[in-house]
Amino acid sequence: MPKILAIEDDATTGREIVAELEQHGFEVDWAADGAEGQARALSGAYEAVILDRLLPNVDGLAIVTAMRGAGFDTPVLMISALSDVDERIRGLRAGGDDYMTKPFASEEMAARLEVLLRRRVAAPRSILAVGDLELDLYSRTAHRAGVEIKLMPTEFKLLEYLMKNSGQVLTRTMIFEAIWGYHFDPGTNLIDVHLGRMRRKIDPPGLPPLIHTIRGAGYEMRAPDMTS
Repeated sequence: MPKILAIEDDATTGREIVAELEQHGFEVDWAADGAEGQARALSGAYEAVILDRLLPNVDGLAIVTAMRGAGFDTPVLMISALSDVDERIRGLRAGGDDYMTKPFASEEMAARLEVLLRRRVAAPRSILAVGDLELDLYSRTAHRAGVEIKLMPTEFKLLEYLMKNSGQVLTRTMIFEAIWGYHFDPGTNLIDVHLGRMRRKIDPPGLPPLIHTIRGAGYEMRAPDMTS
């Protein structure tokens, strides 16, 4: 039985969501406060989240951003009385998978949720995440802390390799052969040029570094909480 989290501060709407989803065979937890909802969403205990856009204490956009920053790919169906196109776009770009405006039919909400769950099972993992950095292999986009990062094709390939091997020390030879695919010339500065340019984009001032130089060994990508 899929376990769903509904984060909705309006009691009437919250009870309607719970009743409708239980009729469709879901197990539903309901949080009426943004802070409580965020704590539950970040517990990793749910197959999907229904998330109101406007919440007390912690806003819905902040919650979905925190989920994606922590590496959770849990499907999020955002619901809101804000129907402007710009608001829907903000919700989707923050990490929402679908967006419904109030008022809506409860059966349609349940149907959309079922689609999101089927899509998650059927689709291969397309988003790599390390800390608050995300790399979408399908759309070929990168975001850190919700901000899009413009990458050149080689930088994207290099970042993908580092993220797929996060937590491992990668030698210069390993990186060179994986990205450029021919024999490594120890005298070339090709890796230094590309990696240096990419690091300035990935690890800007004010954010904890994700890419680390391991003296005498190579490079390692790791989330900030792994450094302690």
